Amino acid sequence: MDLSDAIAISAAGMKAQGTRMKVIAENVANAQSTGETPGDLPYRRKVVTFRNELDRETDTRLVRVAQIGVDDSDFKRRFDPNHPSADADGYVLMPNVNSLVEVMDMRQAQRSYEANLSVIDSVRRMVSQTIDLLRA
Repeated sequence: MDLSDAIAISAAGMKAQGTRMKVIAENVANAQSTGETPGDLPYRRKVVTFRNELDRETDTRLVRVAQIGVDDSDFKRRFDPNHPSADADGYVLMPNVNSLVEVMDMRQAQRSYEANLSVIDSVRRMVSQTIDLLRA
């Protein structure tokens, strides 16, 4: 593996984690998004899955976003008889978003993004040092 392969691998990781952070931000933004009328479903949490992909040109394995799917876990129910989407018993279906889980996922995605950025910075420094040595 040469240095350009290391950059390509890290860049693919950064792109995948960037997508993951966008989806997490959407989940947090919609953590309280309920239906507007009785029977309407609230926002359903989205999740990102990754896959390995072989780059045949460089013969390296890169991470890619396989899909952005939905979390099929149950919705929470909250008693709020005055809410427009409350059922006959006064319960409102709430999104299946747990803000604590989203914060932890965001931190993990951010750290992975930063680790990939650090690899690219290290490769850049190595290339710069190599050029400086060749000049001497």
